[in-house]
Amino acid sequence: MSATYTLDTSTSRANPTPAPMKRLTVPAIQKRKGGEPLVMLTAYTARMAQLLDPHCDLLLVGDSLGQVIYGLPSSVPVSLDMMCAHGAAVVRGSYHSVVIVDMPFGSYEASPQAAFASAARVMKETGAAGVKLEGGEAMAETVAFLAARGIPVVGHVGLTPQAVNALGGYGARGRSELERGKILSDSRAIAEAGAFAIVVEGVIEPLAIDITRAVACPTIGIGGSAECDGQVLVIDDMLGMFERVPRFVKRFDDLATRISDAAAAYAAEVRARTFPTSEQTYQRKD
Repeated sequence: MSATYTLDTSTSRANPTPAPMKRLTVPAIQKRKGGEPLVMLTAYTARMAQLLDPHCDLLLVGDSLGQVIYGLPSSVPVSLDMMCAHGAAVVRGSYHSVVIVDMPFGSYEASPQAAFASAARVMKETGAAGVKLEGGEAMAETVAFLAARGIPVVGHVGLTPQAVNALGGYGARGRSELERGKILSDSRAIAEAGAFAIVVEGVIEPLAIDITRAVACPTIGIGGSAECDGQVLVIDDMLGMFERVPRFVKRFDDLATRISDAAAAYAAEVRARTFPTSEQTYQRKD
């Protein structure tokens, strides 16, 4: 990767160049409720952030990096160190999108004070615009505590991957009236507590629509509904990097096959000694 940075003397911050537009803000995202749909994708590296940034309104440094980057069985083992390192990389690689960093499991649940300590570290070390945390009514006090102290929060309801052990898997949520009512109440609680947006994951479509209509902040669907105020996908899923395709994913490319084909072509040329050629080697200058 080759990136050029300039120092913005008004903010003393290094920014990638060229920067044809100013970075979006949290209030700008809030104003998109009911308007032009918000575009969000996950990003974990500076280079991927550079490629996605011009097309997105938000970049999510998701704890899904546990599976897609580190090969972990779930997002539960992801550490705050991991999130801070990747969050800083994504901020360095972007100039337009609002960057949100996931709070990993165990970094915020104990108390609002513990959540603030973790979130403050994320904000300081990454330069991100805000954090995302999972949970509903149980997390409302924490959301309010963070928002009141200047930390923008994105909520996350429905299928919450950090709670996969308690949920018993990754199936769609909200099929029963009891669960539907609970998720709707959770959404209202964190919206009223001050979340500036809510990710609605893996719920039946009528519930996603009800949540979008019930809360004042934008909803961002993933396995929800096109009627949500925006959409998010894991970039590796969207690009076809894995064989398994969740129901809510549309593959916009088959990058895994293209990478494999490129690697095979490289290997063939190396074994045939047709790479490198004079174009890729340095010759004597007489």
